[in-house]
Amino acid sequence: MTTYAQAITRDNELGGGAATAAVAAMIAALFAGSTVLTPLYIIYKQAFGFSQLTLTLVYAVYVVGNLAALLVFGRLSDAIGRRPATLAAMATALVSALVFLFAENVAWLDIARILSGLGIGVGAGTGTAWLAELIDSEDKSRAATIATSTNFVGLGLGALVSGVLAEYAPWPLRLTFALYLALLALVTLLIWRTRETVMRPGRLSDVSMRPRLSVPADIRAAFVAPAVTGFGAMALVGFYAALAPSILAQQLHVTNHAEAGALFFELSMVAAATILLTLRLSSRITMLAALALMIPTVALVVAAQVYASMAIMIAATGLCGVAAALGYRGGLQVVNQIAPDDRRAEVVSAFFICCFCGNALPVIGIGILSNWTSATAATLAFAGMITVFALVALGFGARYAR
Repeated sequence: MTTYAQAITRDNELGGGAATAAVAAMIAALFAGSTVLTPLYIIYKQAFGFSQLTLTLVYAVYVVGNLAALLVFGRLSDAIGRRPATLAAMATALVSALVFLFAENVAWLDIARILSGLGIGVGAGTGTAWLAELIDSEDKSRAATIATSTNFVGLGLGALVSGVLAEYAPWPLRLTFALYLALLALVTLLIWRTRETVMRPGRLSDVSMRPRLSVPADIRAAFVAPAVTGFGAMALVGFYAALAPSILAQQLHVTNHAEAGALFFELSMVAAATILLTLRLSSRITMLAALALMIPTVALVVAAQVYASMAIMIAATGLCGVAAALGYRGGLQVVNQIAPDDRRAEVVSAFFICCFCGNALPVIGIGILSNWTSATAATLAFAGMITVFALVALGFGARYAR
């Protein structure tokens, strides 16, 4: 067993298990920042007096930050090193939390969400590549397992803690982000001491800032199956995220912020547990199972809305967690296996672009369609879209995924 002393390298940097834990904590902390806001939306809506469409746009600008980070900075850590790129991501997250802490109107929320998406976009790709190198094994499944499980743990804890504070603590819009700032500062100190794995990092001035979405030609065919699965898995989560708040508030009459946070916590913990319990499944089986589970999950979410049933909603939440975990982990595992070492963060970032686009599409679409038609029509339109996508992707995956 590795002792604490053995986990510190000669130049006093964290190595071994301690380094892996530090990077995993960074991924969890960054992703917690994306769901900290979830139970607070209704409070912001009341405090700032904005519409449901404005609320949808506040969610949407987060994806703008994600895509900007992945398109422009996705390959950054391959060039300048994992640690400098991660520290930049943490600094961006800290500024985002500060803007949330002092937010006075919708414009502040938009800026903070863009910065949050930017930090997560850089940190997710960099952290995943860093884990694969720190673990230093031919089998990249362990790195994918750690990255995806800590991602979901962060998402769940962010929503749960924020919901509890919003319901039971004073100054929910301030205290939540004050505590989050303290967490980010602690994790930043750990990252500062974590071992670098890029042996010959270059200079920032040598890195092109031209937006680029690139996958090496020799792995593009193998990249399609995990990219499609990741897109679908996160589209399912986006569909759930778009409907869950309205189902709780309008159909189930749940106004307790802690209960809302706990429901998303259930999804995240089920996802994390699923990742750990399915380690022996091959990436192909994992991806196909995720696509197959999307259809009953969508049906349960719609049924929870139609029948106003908390029992069905809880079942839908759990099944959504299983499907999302299988698709996300299976896809990322394949990407880690096929990515060349010198372009690992770039290829992982391309995968995350697919995931973030999938996550945003239902939320934005349902929000916009609800203003043009009825909420039920918007829900059914996207339920049908995800079902068709899952069937087509399942057919494609059964034929081409390896």
